[in-house]
Amino acid sequence: MSKFFDDYLNIPKMLESKREYKSQMARVDALPGDYQFVFKKIQSHMWMFAAGSGYDMMKIHYDLIELFESGAANGKHVLEITGNDVAGFCDELLRSAKTYTEDWRIKLNREIAEKLGGRNGNERN
Repeated sequence: MSKFFDDYLNIPKMLESKREYKSQMARVDALPGDYQFVFKKIQSHMWMFAAGSGYDMMKIHYDLIELFESGAANGKHVLEITGNDVAGFCDELLRSAKTYTEDWRIKLNREIAEKLGGRNGNERN
């Protein structure tokens, strides 16, 4: 089975992923209100950068739920978990995911290397 088929056209995998997602969101709904609010804001932010099928993003999503459940169970305020720079926290979460910004960086560097013939910038014309 090709990776493309497995990621984009595998109906059983997609249905299972949807069931799993609904189950995870039920866990989010059980969190305290401030955790729910921050989770949903982070989730919205993260999905703007998701590339490909998004399955790697789902792993981050699930790990974040576990982190928030642990923090809530220990009586911590949500910002004790994320810090005040929630956008920076998101950046750290996204380091392990394939994102569109990664694709843009690769494209930019490739186009410059192609145009300049792989020169390193220390050379002068």
